[in-house]
Amino acid sequence: MRRSPAAGPSSRRAPSTPRRGRGGSPRRGQSPRSSPRRPRRRQPPEGRRRRRYRPGQRAMLEIRKFQKSTNLLIRKLPFARVVREICLDFTRGVDMQWQAMALLALQEAAEAFLVHLMEDAYLCAIHAKRVTLYPKDIQLARRIRGIQEGLG
Repeated sequence: MRRSPAAGPSSRRAPSTPRRGRGGSPRRGQSPRSSPRRPRRRQPPEGRRRRRYRPGQRAMLEIRKFQKSTNLLIRKLPFARVVREICLDFTRGVDMQWQAMALLALQEAAEAFLVHLMEDAYLCAIHAKRVTLYPKDIQLARRIRGIQEGLG
């Protein structure tokens, strides 16, 4: 009885290096040559490179941009959800309705309070000869303000 050449032990030689799979068939809408794992980055046109900022420069640009603008920094819908959730706790589960202008006024006041608190906390960090703002700076700023200004 003769064996077929594919059934013999000599035909099952292990390759010296493991083979890598090619990821199977391409996904719908992709060409077979493109990699399904990682999208290719677009190269900038010749002669134009992407701008590289020094450390901290991008943060300073952001700070100047936000200081120039007068629009609100917290998104309106998430803020309204938080306000309604807190209101439910104080009204023992009774769902109160809020006017849009009342929510905006509350958000203005909350953002003004937070900005003022961060300014004071940053002064505490500078006093400690640091540039990084730590939670203990915010706690110190609230403690120095007292019960009224620091909100308990």
